[in-house]
Amino acid sequence: MNLRHLIFFKELARTQHMSQAAENLGISQPSLSYAIKKLEDELGVPLFEPDGRNIKLTQLGDLYLKYVTACLNDLSQGNDLISQLMDPNQGHVNFGFTYTMGQQLVPELVTNFKGQTNNHEITFTMGQSNSGHLLQDLDEEKYDVVIASHVAKLGEQDTENRFEFIPIVQQEIMGAVPADSDLARKDQLTVADLAAYPMIIFSKNSGLRPLIDQILQTAKVDPQILYEVEEDHTMAGFVQYGLGVALMPYLPLLDQSHIRLRHLADNQLNHQMYMVVKQNRFMTPSVHRFVEFVRSYCWQHYTNAGKMI
Repeated sequence: MNLRHLIFFKELARTQHMSQAAENLGISQPSLSYAIKKLEDELGVPLFEPDGRNIKLTQLGDLYLKYVTACLNDLSQGNDLISQLMDPNQGHVNFGFTYTMGQQLVPELVTNFKGQTNNHEITFTMGQSNSGHLLQDLDEEKYDVVIASHVAKLGEQDTENRFEFIPIVQQEIMGAVPADSDLARKDQLTVADLAAYPMIIFSKNSGLRPLIDQILQTAKVDPQILYEVEEDHTMAGFVQYGLGVALMPYLPLLDQSHIRLRHLADNQLNHQMYMVVKQNRFMTPSVHRFVEFVRSYCWQHYTNAGKMI
């Protein structure tokens, strides 16, 4: 059985006329008869029976036609999808990113990318999670590209042999304090200023946790950890309601009427964000175009400009 035989069968079932089907298919009538006979021999049942001068489907042939039609339709849709994905102007990008990137960088990148000539028809599927989960999904090819923190290991596997980490932007780490606290009255803080208060800190699942631990260690601060959370806005909510203070990235859309973000005078460590792709994985033209755009855009507007988010 081969695909051509199924196509021949479908056309013969449509016309129910051997010579007409052969003409429509651009083959000889003996070639069509041979193909149908091969198909019937393999299935072990007759698919057609005489009907006067013409032929008609047998009961089993009619049943088989439904499956052949569905199969060929699915295959045709698959072919169309591959053609679309391989068209650099009409492809699709599966894009994952960490929670804070959704406030500014991701919409900025997508808007500017789709604003360029020939990119209007490229579509996106997007998802958010912590860096570890994003890299796991990237490894399983649920995403084409992600923006995440650097993660050294996935389980027992080193990530350096699996992914390419491309540095794109840095986030400033700031002190987060309740708006009605004494600390909020200062224009800037030190890490040591936070030591006297209970601290809300990122959980060990977060790509930010190693950096936060390093900042605290460098400042020789032993924090009074009250709660561990995974997501930035949850942390901001805990701080807003006076449950503690925090070290967290700058959030451009954060309402600072009940929480204040302050620069840390004694901290020089920023949070490096990466665009991550899987090594040795085929990229469709549209994905490759988006990856190169992100690399160039972030160099021009952030790294080369000395700008953080």
